[in-house]
Amino acid sequence: MATLSTHVLDTALGQPAAGVAVRLESRDGDFLDSATTDDDGRVGSLGGELGLASYVLRFDTAAYVSGFFPEVVIVFTVADDRHHHVPLLLSPYGYSTYRGS
Repeated sequence: MATLSTHVLDTALGQPAAGVAVRLESRDGDFLDSATTDDDGRVGSLGGELGLASYVLRFDTAAYVSGFFPEVVIVFTVADDRHHHVPLLLSPYGYSTYRGS
């Protein structure tokens, strides 16, 4: 089974984004897990062991920074049993993500 972690970095301030609420859902919208980023902007584990499927990560960015995107939604597919790390690079008027390691 695959595992999942995430990391939110505030690129405008050049620091981790602590206190961002993160929600993991199935692609169908079923709630699976939630957490809040720690002082280093990390959530070490979300959802326990994940099966091969598509998932949705929802970041409550409005509670962290006032900007254009009140929520960032990332849809991704787990296609193997490895660890999946999904970083979010955040600023008030943009964001970026990628599959990390």
